[in-house]
Amino acid sequence: MSTGIVNPLDVLQLHVTLDAPSVFGEDEEASLVLGRQTVSIGSKRQIERISYANVIKSYTGAYYAAHHAQGHRFHAFILVPVERRPGDRASIGDNRLSGDQEQWNRILWAVHYQRADLVPAHWPGLSGDLFVYGLDERDTRSSPTPDRHYVTPGLRLYRAPTAGQLDLDLETAWRLGRRRASSAIGDTTNLDVSAGMAFAAVGYTFQHDWKPRLALEYYWASGDDDPDDRRFDQYERLFGSRRTDLNNTSLHGPLTPANLQAPGARLEVAPGPNWDGRLAWSAASLDSARDSWVIAGLRDESGQSGRFIGHTLDGRVRHRGWIEGLEIEVGASLLLPGKFADNAPGSPAPDRTVFGYAQATFTF
Repeated sequence: MSTGIVNPLDVLQLHVTLDAPSVFGEDEEASLVLGRQTVSIGSKRQIERISYANVIKSYTGAYYAAHHAQGHRFHAFILVPVERRPGDRASIGDNRLSGDQEQWNRILWAVHYQRADLVPAHWPGLSGDLFVYGLDERDTRSSPTPDRHYVTPGLRLYRAPTAGQLDLDLETAWRLGRRRASSAIGDTTNLDVSAGMAFAAVGYTFQHDWKPRLALEYYWASGDDDPDDRRFDQYERLFGSRRTDLNNTSLHGPLTPANLQAPGARLEVAPGPNWDGRLAWSAASLDSARDSWVIAGLRDESGQSGRFIGHTLDGRVRHRGWIEGLEIEVGASLLLPGKFADNAPGSPAPDRTVFGYAQATFTF
């Protein structure tokens, strides 16, 4: 049990939205949101409004968004994360009330530009993103941090799935900066950071009543090859999504974009206007055998336990329309452990977990 599951007193959003001048010209729309808010941009791999968890991440600050009639988008923000409180296990277990608080010692900023129809004459529907995200944090007495100072530029090419044509999703980002090895107050040694991620998916939607889409995918996020070289080369998932690409989340979710190589495939179907489903498989390995399997908290600094985490299988089915505004979802996930999951120091092997869930969402 954690603050990702329980938050007894929560003001998720409290803000004002103002009309603002547009970077695209006088005739285009733009807005400035001031206050506590949720934010999702583009693929949501860099920052997302979580659509699955009991407790949704929010931020406080200023977020500017401009929209062009041709589909272009421009985003810029400076925000601080909102800390969910109380955060200790005893208080959560007692369901004690405490208002959430802004983490003023952590500043997140970004500039993100989306261009619609890059080459309409040759590949209609192909859009492109250019972005830079940054994080600056410092210790306080009540909130020790690794003192991360990151700049993460990146780009994306995207073509949405449409029946009878290829679709595409390519995104890459590289992170530079510095950080400490831990959050300990006494840790004052800076580590140079150089880490990257890349996601690639190519799919095809067949012209059939069920609209089946078959896609090949690959997710890479760098790992830290040498824990003793005064560098930190692991790509951390900070505020972005993991569910869309990697696995169902909540109690399950063995994969996250950090020290990961995960080729896979996905099948999606929509048998009717109110039904859809998906089945996804990946073969997950560590990018660096000496770095952590982050979700499990397992590490073999010798590298002798191998790299292969295992095969993951995820599926879900959703239905809408029995009652207006109600969506029902049922899903299951399975991890078939590989060499690293079985042999890493501290591994609970040969235990196996099958995860199933059902959820209902009512929108009004």
